Order: sequence, then structure tokens, then C-alpha cells
Amino acid sequence: MVKKVTTDEPSIDELATFCKRKGLIYQTCEIYGGLAGFYDYGSLGTLLKRNFEDLWREYFLGLDDNFSEISASEIMHEKTFEASGHLKNFTDFVALCEKGHSDRADLLLGKKIGKRCEGMTKEELAQGIEEHGVKCSTCGLPIVSVDVLNMMFPLSLGMNSRAFLRPETAQSPYVNFLRQFDLARKKLPMGIALIGKAYRNEISPRNFVLRQRAFTQAELQIFFNSSKINTHDKIKDVQTYELNVVLSSQRSKGIQKIKCKDMLKSLPAFYVYYLAQVQKFYFDFLKLDKEKFRFYELNDKERAFYNKYHFDIEFDLGKLGWTELGGVHYRTNHDLQGHEKVSGQSMLVQDDSVGEKTLPHVLELSFGVDRHLYLMISEAYNKDKERDNIIMKFSAKISPYQVAIFPLIAEGKSYLLARDIFESLRKRFSVSFDVSGSIGRRYARQDENGTPYCITIDEDSVKNKAVTIRERDSTKQIRVKVGDLKEAVEELVEGKSFEKVGKVVNTRVK
Repeated sequence: MVKKVTTDEPSIDELATFCKRKGLIYQTCEIYGGLAGFYDYGSLGTLLKRNFEDLWREYFLGLDDNFSEISASEIMHEKTFEASGHLKNFTDFVALCEKGHSDRADLLLGKKIGKRCEGMTKEELAQGIEEHGVKCSTCGLPIVSVDVLNMMFPLSLGMNSRAFLRPETAQSPYVNFLRQFDLARKKLPMGIALIGKAYRNEISPRNFVLRQRAFTQAELQIFFNSSKINTHDKIKDVQTYELNVVLSSQRSKGIQKIKCKDMLKSLPAFYVYYLAQVQKFYFDFLKLDKEKFRFYELNDKERAFYNKYHFDIEFDLGKLGWTELGGVHYRTNHDLQGHEKVSGQSMLVQDDSVGEKTLPHVLELSFGVDRHLYLMISEAYNKDKERDNIIMKFSAKISPYQVAIFPLIAEGKSYLLARDIFESLRKRFSVSFDVSGSIGRRYARQDENGTPYCITIDEDSVKNKAVTIRERDSTKQIRVKVGDLKEAVEELVEGKSFEKVGKVVNTRVK
């Protein structure tokens, strides 16, 4: 990801308008006025989403040979959520005004007083709202009550059966644990990854895709023997690695850069190792601005009761401030213990490495996919005054299209060569073929799409079997032989210097 160089930061409404115009993301059922909290991904957005998900898979499934991915039903048995505690505890506090408009009470109060209000009781929220004169965000009238809302979506199955849309993807790996453990040759630690939809009846969905009622999660549930939580085979590899953290007991100090070996004084090695791997995903893999990233530790009142350790993954989104993107949660054995009790099936498994049976504990690495896509779009969005155009500076691995093919003439031998090149490259890369408009207009269109490289095929290409590649950010051009093109694009996508891939051409088309 290329760091933004402009100070003209877009508002969330501006980004939403751009995403709609480009077919990235837009509200579902537009022809009927939309549906609050639900969004569709258009063709460009679907490619962007798929690319992020594939990168996530490549990185996190590569952390251990015993990590694998499943795909599971989004509709789950009612007893699943009795066991997990969601039926009883998955609630939010809703603030209601005189006209009946609703707001999430902790967020409404938090915005007013400038601090987090998670973990506050219904009574504490009501008292705070009254003391600070908090008003409805919709109409500005006083708040008259604070009520409780269960956030799950119930479903009727057939005539008399009830199920639920899953409110989190985590429960799918838990109910699949025993079967997957057998398939993994009964070895711990074992990771079950899942990328899929979750559904929550949010009180006041807002801020575009940052708070929705249907959203995509990418999660890795790592099952392990709790007796080994203070060890990890590779902990020595990260001893001197520095983490960007805000500790719950030292929040006044802000972000501190603390080495993993020092974090081990208060956190177990298994947990610290994966904190480091998560941060490396953002710094080394996604190439995001290191100064805008932090782990934010939640205290006893703020975190879920079943989490023993909980660090939110947060990124500074400018006008929106620090925004949660995911989290690293040590959920103990709460979930498997609950499913064991309600299902009547033992979740104890044999850990041959220590020769004993154990009820595995779980370390959860959780990522909101839609929030990450907002982050990618926000960081990539650049208004270029010289080109009088919006340039989406996606990295080549994230961009919806990595390459665009431009035949200079929409007929003849050069056009046929362009089609051959397109068919050849599309087997390996995400490629767009564009013959509409002037070459300058086509460049501008692909700049807005975020396409990092455009390949122009002209009449000379037929004669000397060479094409022109133009780089999005610098507008520089190089000439590359057709026979070397696939290798050249591969090198560019992997990050090789543009000017080292081919012969530089002086002419630049902006």
C-alpha cells in the first residue's frame, strides 16, 4: 500500500459516493430506497474483496502446517447460541428519544464525553446520558430511556422449528471442532479459519460499511493445550520485535513500542507470538503506515467475560479517529465447554504430545473484512490536482485489476495482438481490456480503478514485438518485449522497481 501524500482527506460521505459511482460498494436494494445496514459489492468491489481475502488466507494459513479453512452454514441450531451464551448475553443498550429514534447508548455517550463507554451498565449509561445532556443523533431531542436489545436475527424453519443467523463466525469452527480434529490427525495446536458472513441487529448502523447488520469476518480459531500457553516453538524469532500497544493500565502514555520479550512479563508466549504475527501482516504484508496502527488492550470491564486477554486491532482513520478492525482474543475453553454441556458430547481430545486428554483453549484472530476494505479504499484515495483526477493507489496485490490492456486501434493486427496478450495474462493476473475512448481517457479510468499498470499495443508492437507499460503513480513508461511480458508483470506485482523491468521511454501520458 502506498502511503497517502495528500492532506485533502476525504469524508466518509465522499468515499461512499465514490464507491457507489465506481461500482465498489453501494447500499443494497437501491431501487427500493435501500436497506439500512446492508451493502452490496459491485464488480470492482468484489475483486477488491476477493484479493484481500486471498492475501489473508495466504498469510495466516501459512503460519502453521496444521491450519486449514472451512466453509460453514450461516444458519445455525438454536442450541448453538444457548451454549455460547448469545441467547442470554448478546445484547446492546439502546437509547431512545421522545420520537422513538434509536442510538447505541455507549457510542452516543462516548462521543459526547470523548471516551469509551464499553462495559458500563444500563443504569450507568442512563445516568451519564442525563448528566451530560446527551441528545438524539437524528432529531436532537432528549433521550428518554435506555433499553436492552438482543442483537440476534431469529429464523423460522418449517412449521415449528427455530434457528438463528450466526452473530459471529467463530461458532462455526467450534461446532466443527471434533470432526476437524479427527481430520487433522488429532494434532494440537490446530487452526480452523473461516471467511464468511455474520449478522447482527445493530441499533443504529452508520458510517458506511464500518457498522453493518450483515458483514464479512475473516477469523482464525487456534485450538491448543492450555498447559502450553507459556511456550511457542518460534517465540525466539520475535523476542526483539516491537509491538505498537496501548496498555489498559497505561493509557495516558498513548502508543508504546514494546519488545515482545518485555510483553512476556505480563502475557503468555503463545499469545505474544501471534500478536507479533498479526502486526507483521499489516506492516510487512499490507505495507500500511506503521504510525497509524496499534493494539489497544481492553480492561476487565470492557472485554467479553470469557476473554482472559483482549487486544483490539485499531487503525487511525483520520476524521473517524482510531477505529477497530479486529482483535486478538484468548477465549479460554469457554466455547467448547459450553457446547459440551448443551450437546452432551465430550469435547475432550487426546494430546499425544503430552500424553494426556485436554479440553482445548482457543486463541482467536478476528478481522472485519468490510472494515479492512474501507481502510484500503480510504488509504488509497488520492486527489491528483495535476491530472485533475482521483488516483486509487492500491498495491498491485490488492488492486481489483493488476493490469489493463489497451489496443491503440480497435481493429487490425494490433488489436488481435492485444487480444492474444489479454488471453495470455488473464490466466495468471487480474486483467482489464479497454478499447473505449482516447488513450488519456482510458488511463484516467484505470487510475480511478486503481490499476497499477497499463499496457498499450500499437502498430509498432506488431513489427517489433514490444509493448509499452505505463505505471499509475509516476506515469513513467517502459518498453518490454511481448515474449518477456508475463515475467515482467510478475516482477512488477511482486514489487520490483519499475525502471528495472524494461527500457524506459521518455514520453509520459498522464
